[in-house]
Amino acid sequence: MELVVSEKNDPAINLALEEFLFNKTDMEYALFYVNAPSVIIGCNQVWENEINVDFCYGNAIPVYRRISGGGAVYHDYGNLNYCFIMNKKGNKTDLNAEFLKPIIVSLTTFGCQPVVGQRKDLWLPDGFKFSGTASHVTANRVLHHGTLLYETDLDKLNGALASENKNAEVKGISSVPSPVKNIRTYCIENHLSVRTPSDFFNKMIEEVKFVTGITHTITPDEDMMKGVELLANEKYRDESWNKRK
Repeated sequence: MELVVSEKNDPAINLALEEFLFNKTDMEYALFYVNAPSVIIGCNQVWENEINVDFCYGNAIPVYRRISGGGAVYHDYGNLNYCFIMNKKGNKTDLNAEFLKPIIVSLTTFGCQPVVGQRKDLWLPDGFKFSGTASHVTANRVLHHGTLLYETDLDKLNGALASENKNAEVKGISSVPSPVKNIRTYCIENHLSVRTPSDFFNKMIEEVKFVTGITHTITPDEDMMKGVELLANEKYRDESWNKRK
């Protein structure tokens, strides 16, 4: 497995990078990135049923659709996104929670003991969710990705995901609302070590490298980024993809 850390905060680029790495080779990757404020909906969701349209427009929060299933999530500079891209092993479905182990073990170094939820999401011991996950699977490959709320603006998160426009006639996969809390808030409340978001992100990445045994880090080169940019323009910046029903 190779480590990739995106230097971009553009959600279209990072979603395209996930798909590009998934389709490009049979290499396995651990990808980390931080997005600018945005809402990312699941592949089979109806966008206007998942967001507060007026709030998102009023706060310049764009909406993007990813290739994986699952529910809508809010991203900003206080949230670290992780993505594991792997080859399928035999006849296993690879949809169990095994992919969460590197994240869980790494979080214990901060004094946090995550609890795995029924939907392969992660919860703090006090009953608040801090990580939503989703998967995309083909015949030979599997992609698992998730969020890590560290110092996210929860007012923006709750405002952006509070849809007031649900249309029962338009069918789609609905998100399941959950109470959320930042990891940083939990650390403060429990007198644990508190870091800046960038320090937390860097430490998490180093811990995941150690836990998974990753020894090789790659930086997307110019040719790769040309392909990623092309995919971002043709798909992830296209409203016919992001707002399809």
